[in-house]
Amino acid sequence: MNFIEKLAIRLSITKAEIYMVSILLGFLMLGVIMKQIHSVENADILIKKAEAARYSDAEVDSLISLAAKEEAKVNDEVLGEAAAEEKGGVVEKKTKHLSPGKKVFNGTLSFNKASTLQLQKIPGIGPVMAGRLITFRTEKGGKVTQFEDFLEVKGISSKKLELLKQHFTLE
Repeated sequence: MNFIEKLAIRLSITKAEIYMVSILLGFLMLGVIMKQIHSVENADILIKKAEAARYSDAEVDSLISLAAKEEAKVNDEVLGEAAAEEKGGVVEKKTKHLSPGKKVFNGTLSFNKASTLQLQKIPGIGPVMAGRLITFRTEKGGKVTQFEDFLEVKGISSKKLELLKQHFTLE
């Protein structure tokens, strides 16, 4: 006796019924497999459409124009700062041992009139410290008269005070 005859006896059905159930199960499995393949193909098509939409020509052109506007704005700010520095006597030199974008500040700056950007040009003063110095100046009524007062600012030690004395005037 073969497997199908034994199964027919155990299930008490005919061999023809076993063949029909087997064929139906086969078609069911084939349908599930085809649906999965179709889902994967649809997902792939949707991903390609999303990528094409993300990088459409019109959008890229608009991003390039925005970048050009931003670059022009930055160039105007830099030119404005350069003109202001020439009037204020600020001198900047590029040194060979630093990377091409770094500048060394040589000169003096009136602390009571300096902007945040001008303060950041001094070595050791970043955006946070410049903000603290501006806040300190406004708390003092817009004018600082003694260098020792800078020791009240968080982050300024006597070593940094010596650096500030080289670059600041309190006029």
